[in-house]
Amino acid sequence: MNMRIGLAVAALGAMLARAETNDVIQIWSGTAPGAEKWLDHKFTDESLVRPTVTVFLPPKEKANGSAVLICPGGGYINCMYTYEGYDIARWFTERGIAGFVLRYRRPVADQGHLRLYDHTAPASDVSRAMRLIRARTNEWGVNPHKIGVMGFSAGGHLAATLTVHGHAGEPAAADAIERQSSRPDFAVLIYAVINMNDLTLTHGGSRKNLLGDPADPKLADYYSCELQVTTNTPPAFLLASTDDAAVKVENSIRMYQALIKASVPAELHLFEKGGHGFLRHKNIPATDYWLSLLDAWLHERGFLAK
Repeated sequence: MNMRIGLAVAALGAMLARAETNDVIQIWSGTAPGAEKWLDHKFTDESLVRPTVTVFLPPKEKANGSAVLICPGGGYINCMYTYEGYDIARWFTERGIAGFVLRYRRPVADQGHLRLYDHTAPASDVSRAMRLIRARTNEWGVNPHKIGVMGFSAGGHLAATLTVHGHAGEPAAADAIERQSSRPDFAVLIYAVINMNDLTLTHGGSRKNLLGDPADPKLADYYSCELQVTTNTPPAFLLASTDDAAVKVENSIRMYQALIKASVPAELHLFEKGGHGFLRHKNIPATDYWLSLLDAWLHERGFLAK
């Protein structure tokens, strides 16, 4: 996608933002697990106690049945739900794919001074959100076998965690949502944090916020997603910049190598320049093409065909 097309997409996104009305759905019935003690705390971001998905549906004439659950980044302390969430969801809907932007619970708040949850909170939110989408596929016109997950930076780690640890659900659960599978059918990991057990490689802030300091070595291994890849891991598209000073490009490289070793279909793109969070940046010509690369991969994998 060249700069002119990129500007047109941005203008279209602004127009749609003014015109659209999107359902915002709490992913848990009642209070989220472990959030009870924080209900009286005044947070500026209510998703810290009531995580949500914002629903972006494509026009019916364009809908192809695919969907993607989008996990914005933010180091497990913030949630960049605009440019790494809503804007991307609009891009998907123009291609007939439903987008669901997850505002998940982060373990820490107040600039890291207040620990709210342990490592299980964001992981349980992303699993619940995937099951919620599958439970309501008829309502949203989604094929339950064409639902992917996408994430950026620490949100990429959350998406990768779901990718390697998703499971089939609990058939005997009283809650119909919990009977659904949380395993995504594909993954899109953009400048993602992948590793948690190598201090020379991991993103220190994300690791500290998710696992605490010091981190339990067993949890660090569990959340090092490249170590958890199996032959059951879904196909993945990965993209990063080699000059990323925040999340080292080796995170994406190691994940790609693990996928290939497990014979999982995977595609990796590395830009020479772009830095971290390049969706916010301007005048970086190469990164203007990343959506075109993703578009081609989605076509190749059959997620853009009706």
